[in-house]
Amino acid sequence: MKSLARALLNYFFKGLIVVVPIGAAAFLIFWAVSSIDGALNLSDVLWTDSHGKPLHIPGLGILNVLVIIMIAGILVTNVITDPIKRWTKRWLNRLPFFNFLYSSIKDLTEAFVGDEKKFSEAVIVEVNEFGLKKIGFLVQKDLNSLGLPGEVAVYFPYSYSFAGQVVIVAKDKVKPIDKNAADMMKFVISGGVSGLD
Repeated sequence: MKSLARALLNYFFKGLIVVVPIGAAAFLIFWAVSSIDGALNLSDVLWTDSHGKPLHIPGLGILNVLVIIMIAGILVTNVITDPIKRWTKRWLNRLPFFNFLYSSIKDLTEAFVGDEKKFSEAVIVEVNEFGLKKIGFLVQKDLNSLGLPGEVAVYFPYSYSFAGQVVIVAKDKVKPIDKNAADMMKFVISGGVSGLD
């Protein structure tokens, strides 16, 4: 009887290892998509059914986001000229708090999907005299403008989080890692349990 209970418990834990990550990932994706769709879905404001009740069309909010992003990309690429971009930048500079948020989010977005991706060079950094090392991403190779010649900026993401910290270190403490940056980010964020397959 004990061996049956032990076997059932073993099956339960193995099932848990499979079901929990899939369920959590599916739930987070569903939550994000439904939140965006609910916030940006204007179908119940614009249309009513034959009885005069608001007509809700699921997925229209997500479609709105995709269309707005595509139109913005087309306009920025083909229509908006440099003088318009400069005028917009001057206008944004007059709104200090908004400009701070806008520029921070823009820089973070460009770090992942822009022409000059920032988290593309994984490095390992010796952080103390005992040989403790941390994995990070080289984000600035030249800090002469800060009066720090021979130093670089390295971003260290936290495990199980999308937060992190930027640390200034001497160049000789930084060694490149000959691995894909996406795999290294996965390795660090997962707490070192995945990404090195």
